[in-house]
Amino acid sequence: MKKKDLITLVMGAAGGLLFALGMCMALLPEWGVVVPGIAVGAAGMLILLAMVLIRRRMDGKPAISIRRRTVGITLLGVSGAVILGVGMCMSMVWSMMLPGIVVGSVGIAALLGLIPAVKGLKG
Repeated sequence: MKKKDLITLVMGAAGGLLFALGMCMALLPEWGVVVPGIAVGAAGMLILLAMVLIRRRMDGKPAISIRRRTVGITLLGVSGAVILGVGMCMSMVWSMMLPGIVVGSVGIAALLGLIPAVKGLKG
């Protein structure tokens, strides 16, 4: 395993874990720790952002390259995740099972669309 892969693995796991724990802390009222949850989630997001910047630096690339394609792919990923989350909320929280499944499926389709958007289609 290359050094950059190990660093990406460790930072990705730590950042993802902190972000997920922070989301649970902030969104589960039974726990009663909304403000610390936001702080933990923000720390996870910062670690994940630092991971991207460090990885790009280790690959010899510029820190962030903003192009229309990059912005479009990012918007597709964010919108797909939000749509999937809304579908899950409709099914599990709002007792709207069938519409939730339909909306969640649209979100999954959007996220699956990321694969050809990032990798491209090759014959």
